[in-house]
Amino acid sequence: MNWIAIRMLTGDRTKFLGLLFGVAFSTLLISQQVTIFVNLLMRGASAVEDVSTVEIWVMDPSGRTADITFPMPSTALERVRGVDGVDWAVPFIRASANVRTREGDLEGVTVVGVDDATLIGLPRDVLTGNRNALAAPDAVFIDDVGSRRLFPSSEAAMNTRLELNDQRAIIRGIVDATPTFTSQVTLYTRYSNALNFVPGTRNRMSFVLVRTEEGRDPVEVARHIEKVTGLKARTRQEFADDGINFIIENTGIPVNFGITVALGFIVGVAIVGLTFSLFIRDNIKQFGALKAIGVTNNKIRLMVACQAGLVGLIGYGIGIFLAVLFIYTTEAIDTFKGFYTPWQIPLLTAVVTIVMIMLTGFIALREVINTEPSEVFR
Repeated sequence: MNWIAIRMLTGDRTKFLGLLFGVAFSTLLISQQVTIFVNLLMRGASAVEDVSTVEIWVMDPSGRTADITFPMPSTALERVRGVDGVDWAVPFIRASANVRTREGDLEGVTVVGVDDATLIGLPRDVLTGNRNALAAPDAVFIDDVGSRRLFPSSEAAMNTRLELNDQRAIIRGIVDATPTFTSQVTLYTRYSNALNFVPGTRNRMSFVLVRTEEGRDPVEVARHIEKVTGLKARTRQEFADDGINFIIENTGIPVNFGITVALGFIVGVAIVGLTFSLFIRDNIKQFGALKAIGVTNNKIRLMVACQAGLVGLIGYGIGIFLAVLFIYTTEAIDTFKGFYTPWQIPLLTAVVTIVMIMLTGFIALREVINTEPSEVFR
């Protein structure tokens, strides 16, 4: 009987393709929008994730994210170093500034000051130049996305002089860094240079980056730092989550993407439901004939379920393939740098597709079940 149901479904190619289009379009829209949404949220944690050797971030108690914090006095560094369980601690600056290129263009940038001796805080991969070049006077490294935004090529960016808050800065290298949520150009320099580049205030140290002693629990050490120093201490994962939660709580992104996903589901249900209903209506006599020769309602239900399942499976496969293909082909674009499709998204989309197919199948099935066999002979 299932073979007969499939032949009935594929016999009308127009409606069959319409059903596939509805499911595929809905799957594509939901998967693509959820993927972009998740990756945008992850950019709220990129500044933390790029500093992979650090286990704890210490900041002023009012600090919320890597970009929203209050500067601390330099004495906070020694206070943190004296806490039991701390293996080492280094200063870290992350502040906003304005830069003017030789062409006169003005650009808002993020200045990151890393430890002078160890360069902890600098991204791991240096694409152009050498890490040791950061020791040169007035040297800065620029992130690769920012380099392409300001300069036509990496060769043009190298050794370019910038005016950074009325101070001279020279680009000595390009690093591979994940763009932040604001996508500002990021300049990396030594901590001592950053003190000259950022606006002068009494306190300018943004964070103290901490590595715990071997065998110590970072969560336990972070709570101990808070108790001893009165500062706010967050583990790497906790601080990354803070950045993500800040975007969720303070922007309209979740609502906007939620509306798009809901519209994708509604459009999918509308297209599939309407097309499936037309298909059932056109084949109502065939179903009536099957009931007339003794086919039970349960077998009719299995036939409709088989048809809906086939449409859902093929449409879902096409939609997921197109969504993954979109992310793969746009990865080279700076706007989508680092974007990927987590495995949870296809799983979530599969659940949504099943619900959509069940709804449309139930609507279509009611008309079949209510069909009287005698209608075939009228």
